[in-house]
Amino acid sequence: MDVLELKKSHKLLAGFDYPITPLDKGYTDKILYVNLSENVISEKDVDPLMKEKFIGGKGYGLKLLWDATKPDTKWNDPENEIIISGGPICGITQYSGAGKSLVVSLSPQTGSVMDSNVGGFFGPFLKFSGFDAFELQGKAENDVIIYIDGIKGRVEIFEAPKEAVDTHVLAEQLTEMFAENEKEKKNIGIVSTGAAAEHSLIGMLNFTFYDPKRKAIRVKQAGRGGIGTVFRDKRVKALVAKVPGIKGNANNVVDLAAIRERGRRFNEEMRRFDDEQAEMRTKGTVHLSNIMNDYDLIPVNNFKFGSHPDAVNIHSDVYKSLFTQGIPDGCWIGCNMSCSKGVDNYELRTGPYAGQKVIVDGPEYETAASLGTNLGIFNPDFTLESNFYCDTYGICTITWGTVVGFVMDCFENGILNEERTGGLKMNFGNADTAMQLLHQLAKGEGFGKIAGMGVRKMKEMFAEKGWGDPAFMQDIAMENKGLEYSQYMSKESLAQQGGYAMTNKGPQHDEAWLIFMDMVNNQIPTFEDKAEALHYFPMFRTWFGLVGLCKLPWNDVEPEGNAETDEPAKVPEHVDNYIAIYKAVTGKPFDKEELMRQTERVYNYQRIFNLRRGFGTRKYDAQPYRAAGPVTAEEYESRQERYDKQLKELMNIDPAGKSTEEKIAMHRKYREDRYEQLLDAVYLRRGWTKNGVPKIEHLEKLGMDLPEVIELVKDHQED
Repeated sequence: MDVLELKKSHKLLAGFDYPITPLDKGYTDKILYVNLSENVISEKDVDPLMKEKFIGGKGYGLKLLWDATKPDTKWNDPENEIIISGGPICGITQYSGAGKSLVVSLSPQTGSVMDSNVGGFFGPFLKFSGFDAFELQGKAENDVIIYIDGIKGRVEIFEAPKEAVDTHVLAEQLTEMFAENEKEKKNIGIVSTGAAAEHSLIGMLNFTFYDPKRKAIRVKQAGRGGIGTVFRDKRVKALVAKVPGIKGNANNVVDLAAIRERGRRFNEEMRRFDDEQAEMRTKGTVHLSNIMNDYDLIPVNNFKFGSHPDAVNIHSDVYKSLFTQGIPDGCWIGCNMSCSKGVDNYELRTGPYAGQKVIVDGPEYETAASLGTNLGIFNPDFTLESNFYCDTYGICTITWGTVVGFVMDCFENGILNEERTGGLKMNFGNADTAMQLLHQLAKGEGFGKIAGMGVRKMKEMFAEKGWGDPAFMQDIAMENKGLEYSQYMSKESLAQQGGYAMTNKGPQHDEAWLIFMDMVNNQIPTFEDKAEALHYFPMFRTWFGLVGLCKLPWNDVEPEGNAETDEPAKVPEHVDNYIAIYKAVTGKPFDKEELMRQTERVYNYQRIFNLRRGFGTRKYDAQPYRAAGPVTAEEYESRQERYDKQLKELMNIDPAGKSTEEKIAMHRKYREDRYEQLLDAVYLRRGWTKNGVPKIEHLEKLGMDLPEVIELVKDHQED
């Protein structure tokens, strides 16, 4: 069906004309509010207190969601919102990684607040259209598209019954529909999901970006926590933003020359050091695949093991040979990391699009592990095919890989069988059946629909049906707070165990990636050292999501001499870049201390938001034991020399004559006790009670002593 036929089927439900507010020092101080239940579109002013306390990005999302919902609001209630906001630095083009926006909503998976960062064009284009945030509430009766025309200053809601749902088709339809010519395609940003989001709790959002070299539409993902499921529950097919073009100083910053100078320095570092340090421009983040395997850190067979002899088949050099080279693969204009690698003209073998040649956006490292080694599959073709289908179907590759890994583990342990899976033989390494499960999910059929519930709800279902030992399933179910683990083995890094399970939203590596500091380099040996790292890095990394920055340019390529600085893990020269850029954008006084105050305020607010939702205390920071140590004899014996040595050196226990089961139990007692000690140390450093609740005096010190916050925590202050 051509776009003219599609447009004929549209029914305009609401229109809103507005004067486009020009950006000033990175802000418009305007919010676009849309309520689909009432077909209301309006413009809100940003409250000065919100701007002061929450900065932008995730901060704005959290505050708007708090104000819009009640403690008992469910994810599929009409009053739940999806908020998208970029922050003051989002949209500059003179420094790499400045195109990020944050998506916030109540999660179908966790029951609490979820945030997910994403690249692509929509976040910056929303700003250029005159809005610091987009706030979506209510539910439409039928499928709708929301169109933001940043040229004319008009927002429309229209029914769109005939457009596709799957992203790679829908994005092409909408780009052709709203771009009057080839040149305008780069001025359109789209948010969408796909068919699997309708039939699961793990849906994600795709944000498009136009690749002028390929003359093709590509996507980045807001993957975590099921926000795409919320999107489709609201009956939204897509958001579309169109702008007249990209200006060199669209943010109307205070000191553009200062930003250009810092950008020039970073670009020179990329030119000189990327090939030897990270190979981002040729491999993207998948450069980590062989490094993680070498250090026994890549998850294999549902996080049982950290390496595998067949991992040579998914070495980063293999993916390098598949990626199209020599193209500036940035998901935002001006980003010199070029890490958004892609495989062109990939012919699909399975599913509804079999035989079509497509662009596969990725895989990134997380996908190479989740849709590869974690399933015991070491075939790049399977990873590429499932990567594409996860994207176009609208589900998170990290989540799906951990989900399927759990299913395979349950199958091999007799918790599941072919009768229970509807005939699917879900053993590790079975690529054909894994693809079949994915296609089932997209159709809302068979065991695929059960898998789409996520690990936590599957674990509960299997226990209720009496299919397996609940304690064993708890140990091997790689989820925390209802969110599936991202793809690093934390068994030998106590700090990374905390970096996963103590997160606000669940085990995503964007808060703290401390494996090398802790396990490889032994830079944080004491509980106090680990606690300091688990204070600084989650707080610091949160700041990226407040202002609209990607974290990869911060530390994936380091400046010359960084190893000789006092704190090389913090990459102090790059931190100084961010301080200079923030001042240059906003004109406000700013230093490292103020950066930490800004971000710590929001981090603590999110913790308290969890408390408001009925979570946010110590028991919710518990981890599945497989994240901490060997659950099965197979796991222990695969690394018996290591584990026996630890019994001798760490626990002063002679392993001779002891059964594997006895040694597993000794390890478990030791490792679980160490984790509890870590919680104590981190809570103390963060200014929290022993139950993990921020103390009032700490909130007052930070300036996050809002009345509604203090009212909520005052009854949780005893240690």
